[in-house]
Amino acid sequence: MNKRTSNKLNSYKELLNLPDNLRDKLPTSYDVIGNIIVLKLNPELISYKKEIGLSLLKVNKNIKAVCLTQPVKGELRTRNMETIAGENSTETIHKEFGLKFKVDVKKTYFSPRLSNERKHVTELVKDGETIVDMFAGVAPFSIMIAKYANPKIVYAFDKNKDAVKYAKDNVKMNNVLDKVEVIHTDAKNSYDILNKKRERADRIIMNLPFSSYSFFKYALEITASFCTIHYYDILREEDIDTRLDNLEKLARDKEINLPSFNVRKIKTYAPREFYIGIDITAKRNNADVAQPG
Repeated sequence: MNKRTSNKLNSYKELLNLPDNLRDKLPTSYDVIGNIIVLKLNPELISYKKEIGLSLLKVNKNIKAVCLTQPVKGELRTRNMETIAGENSTETIHKEFGLKFKVDVKKTYFSPRLSNERKHVTELVKDGETIVDMFAGVAPFSIMIAKYANPKIVYAFDKNKDAVKYAKDNVKMNNVLDKVEVIHTDAKNSYDILNKKRERADRIIMNLPFSSYSFFKYALEITASFCTIHYYDILREEDIDTRLDNLEKLARDKEINLPSFNVRKIKTYAPREFYIGIDITAKRNNADVAQPG
């Protein structure tokens, strides 16, 4: 390929020699995490995975590896991952809003598409808050809050021991050791942990789509008199109101009111399904009428 032709390349698709009926099945987007591309392929394209990976490497000079992924699964949020081009390494450092996150894309969950969501939550944090990140992963929410807001403390919980290892590395790398405490635990243990610390949460982050609902009762147990819960779910449009009704019922069972919901569609997850963020105000029935701050 001569220099002139190379300069005209706008897409990896231009390098591929595929049957016409498959070209429209090529991915139009993919995740770039550090210097690794993570993508999904239509089953009909699997036999062309090597060619697709090499084409992506040629067009993206800053990329060291292209990985084919299966969906994230389970509470440990891991996924089957295959390197289809480049270096056989799934560890990288991702940069976001002046922060650095060491990530192993195979062993831990990280989504670069949530960068603006992390910024959104950080901008809502008030001075002196006690925050619980129930499913912290490699701690991007916790670290951004600690770096750019002024919390009293952020407790970063995760069940995945690999995620906890990277979270601790990231806390050190971003110089927030005084603000973030990383704890290897199941989020179901949140109440016992905070009880021992004589703490209650002013703000809770629940970034575990598909499973957040089953953990909502554990979040309710650790709320202060007034608390904001950032709840994430994957739902169809027609199921959102039902989910809100069910969350309110769970709260009533704990003698907690949920006076307000701010529902946001963050991204499309699948046809007719959305990655939903809900900012929930939670107020214990025995709390004073006036909200602090």
